[in-house]
Amino acid sequence: MNRHGKQAMPSPRLPAMLRTLFWDYDFETLTWEKDRDLVIARVLTSGAWQAVTWLRSCLGDDALREWLERCDGDGLSPRQLRFWELILGLAHRRVNAWLAAKERKVWDNRAVKGASIRRF
Repeated sequence: MNRHGKQAMPSPRLPAMLRTLFWDYDFETLTWEKDRDLVIARVLTSGAWQAVTWLRSCLGDDALREWLERCDGDGLSPRQLRFWELILGLAHRRVNAWLAAKERKVWDNRAVKGASIRRF
């Protein structure tokens, strides 16, 4: 689906611009149909704006919102979740609940503390 809710079928092969996101996979064997969840997760967590734009044109905002809700925002940083909350109109309380989940605290706290270390 595109942003307007219309289904846009991506080609079976992923675009070359995504190759660097899948350095740990055999990129030539990845397909949208078979690896959809992996592709969505990687693009949302590590993709450049061009990759995010491609994803939104293939999936559409409604389906992207459903995917995030189904996954409870797993894998996305608090900053990324807040961005998608605004862009996709995710329920603020729901995003707060995802961010407050006990399972996330270990990773999120580690990432925040690590970010505050000064590097010279």
